Amino acid sequence: MFVIDAHLDLSMNALEWNRDLTRPLAEVNQREEGLTDKPDRAKAVVTLPELRKGNIGLVVATQIGRYVAPGNPLPGWHSPEQAWAQTQGQVAWYKAMEDAGEMVQVNDMPSLEKHLGLWNDVTPSEKKPVGYILSLEGADSIVTVQHLERAYNYGLRAVGPAHYGPGRYAQGTDATGYMGPKGHQLLKEMERLNIILDATHLCDDSFWEALDHFNGHVWASHNNCRALVNHNRQYSDEMIKALIDRGAVIGAALDAWMMVPNWVRGVSTPKGMNCNMEVMVDHIDHICQIAGNALHVGMGTDLDGAFGREQCPYDLETIADLQKVPDLLKRRGYTDEDIQNMMHSNWLRFLRNAWG
Repeated sequence: MFVIDAHLDLSMNALEWNRDLTRPLAEVNQREEGLTDKPDRAKAVVTLPELRKGNIGLVVATQIGRYVAPGNPLPGWHSPEQAWAQTQGQVAWYKAMEDAGEMVQVNDMPSLEKHLGLWNDVTPSEKKPVGYILSLEGADSIVTVQHLERAYNYGLRAVGPAHYGPGRYAQGTDATGYMGPKGHQLLKEMERLNIILDATHLCDDSFWEALDHFNGHVWASHNNCRALVNHNRQYSDEMIKALIDRGAVIGAALDAWMMVPNWVRGVSTPKGMNCNMEVMVDHIDHICQIAGNALHVGMGTDLDGAFGREQCPYDLETIADLQKVPDLLKRRGYTDEDIQNMMHSNWLRFLRNAWG
């Protein structure tokens, strides 16, 4: 089945992890044997060939560049200009992948329909370019609000105002507080440019403020449910209802600490915590029960978000294993139409509504 994944940090993996994502997964992992600078060395689950094997023909692919003020212990850049430069290197990598025929940018209705036509024909997918919709995870790198139009012009189509911690335009995971006037200016410019608001990572205060001040299209690229894992990174039932009311689609994430309660990074193991892909279906089912339908959930795996097999479901070896999800959903009683919606059609309906 054709799959859309609404959140992959491909450029971060290519540039900061130094992974050649055009190569077979086994080769990428073999080259990292013995490295210890990242927790997921030799445990990667995402490359472009694996996306094609999984029939994952369209992804929302990120840029990311966090600004950290003095005293902020998070990793990041010491000025917005440095963060902007980091994201420009990431754009250059996506463009290099386009030049190599590995990827193609999807940024409007004609490019979307053209790409779907390519992936829906009968030819094998091994040689097809993976389509990507460019998103920005955390807006710290937008030096001034005027920079947003520059980003739109090279293809940026979705923005999450915050990532982890305090941000320049909003407050993110593990932080508290509001967006304020600067954040409101960002939202207003996003609305003018028809850039999608990605509500993922917004702390509760900034989440509600963003929904109050933004009248454009809203989605949540990779989020799970607070009712199942009680952490501020997850959405409460009230937040899920608010997103559903806005016509949002919420991408189910496959990061183990977001899937099962009491995960301890670097200590817990997927098997030890009984974290398998059925757990993702628990989160999906929770959202569907709140919505009363299967029209507001999609895939948003985050499977290359600075973790690998050490922190994802134990029955997932590569991202191509997303093809196991339809059978899991069917066993829960979802219809073929429901399953198609959750694997790709909900995202497509959203995009056609936003760009039509």
